[in-house]
Amino acid sequence: MFEKLQLTAMAQSMASHAGARMGVIARNIAQADTPGYKAMDLPSFAETYRMAEPMALRQTRPGHSGGNDTQMQAAPRRTHGAAAPNGNSVSLEQEMVKAAEVRQDHEMALAIYRSSADIIRTSLGRK
Repeated sequence: MFEKLQLTAMAQSMASHAGARMGVIARNIAQADTPGYKAMDLPSFAETYRMAEPMALRQTRPGHSGGNDTQMQAAPRRTHGAAAPNGNSVSLEQEMVKAAEVRQDHEMALAIYRSSADIIRTSLGRK
């Protein structure tokens, strides 16, 4: 039921994006001592959402035609930054800041989902 609401679909996409970005950050941290490794990152959720053409037609039911119901996915890209003498560009401090941002994004997505669920429950007369 909730998946059909645009707001909850966006919150789900935001949470999914936060999880994917946290995976990229974890990979960067794991490779912090690997010579020649270049740090990666995902574009922000806002940029990814804009790239998904929100004004395009979307398929809401399997039988409808002309829609596009694909999940928004962004490809990791290299980040710019100074490299260590061994060629590694991972900065643990920057990765920690990114991890905190991702946590906030994920918490926001969950708060949006909870609020929309509360509104629906209230409108149905349930607590």
